[in-house]
Amino acid sequence: MTKKQTPSQTIGPFFAYGLTPEQYDYNLNSVAMPQLTGENQEGTAIRIEGQVFDGEGAAVGDAMIEIWQADTAGRYAHPSDNRGSNTGFKGFGRVGTGTDPEQRFFFETVKPGAVGQGQAPHINVIVFMRGMLNHAYTRIYFSDEAEANTTDPVLATVPAERRGTLIAERDTRKGTTVYRFDIHMQGPKETVFFDL
Repeated sequence: MTKKQTPSQTIGPFFAYGLTPEQYDYNLNSVAMPQLTGENQEGTAIRIEGQVFDGEGAAVGDAMIEIWQADTAGRYAHPSDNRGSNTGFKGFGRVGTGTDPEQRFFFETVKPGAVGQGQAPHINVIVFMRGMLNHAYTRIYFSDEAEANTTDPVLATVPAERRGTLIAERDTRKGTTVYRFDIHMQGPKETVFFDL
């Protein structure tokens, strides 16, 4: 019997069928959604939005973005965070870029607090996309946290001229705080990705 390659060894958007069924019009619901907040959520409500661009600058319509973040008090919604759980906040979200006509991704969440002393508020991001054998890790920092950004130990490891690729720009629309964060997979604006 000849062994065949498994999905993790081949290139393709296999993750999409089970993880972001909405972007392929499947009659299924994802277990993780782009809305991270619950009722009576503490903190400042924000919206993260952006696009994923390939090396030629074209928007990618079948990428999947996951985020994992702390709540407004800097606590993760996870049993390993011994500072106490914020039960109204999920902390994890997932969305595909194919769910929007303009191939954007959106997350409705709260502005995170600093996880530890010296760390700037940030959101952890994982990018899955066609043609990638392994997913890519990056972070979102906030343009209105300039002082905290200067002391963040992870951001300090990034060359100064590339730090801007990790900074989401703040805007206000119809009373909602919106942060724009585009992800460039390659090219002159390539987002900084981290090895884990």
